[in-house]
Amino acid sequence: MIEQLEKFKKNVLAIEVIDGFSETDEKLCQKFFEEKIEEGFEQINLLVKLDEMKISKSSSKAFFEDTLWTLRNYKKLGHLAIVAHSNILKALVPIDNLFFARASKGRQERYFDVAQMEEAMAFVNPDHKE
Repeated sequence: MIEQLEKFKKNVLAIEVIDGFSETDEKLCQKFFEEKIEEGFEQINLLVKLDEMKISKSSSKAFFEDTLWTLRNYKKLGHLAIVAHSNILKALVPIDNLFFARASKGRQERYFDVAQMEEAMAFVNPDHKE
């Protein structure tokens, strides 16, 4: 299940994945993202909080579809903050940055521990505006 942590009037999405990530959740994420694009934003800064996500309750098909969708829409993605409590994710984020370095002009992906939630929110919403 996903929910928006906070709603913004600017180019920022902040979502949390609770328990599992299903195909319905994946479609809802796309809907939130497309709504921001329709509002006229060219790039969307995204915060994803994953500390309560359980892989065993998540759909591999949803992850695969989400990955494909992200790759197709990569240029519309601004800064990406991953908030979790996971050494694996912490290690993967720098690898992502290396892999996508050429396509990421002006964009950055960063890992934040759950205790750094305020810093993560400031990363995707630097002006602290709604």
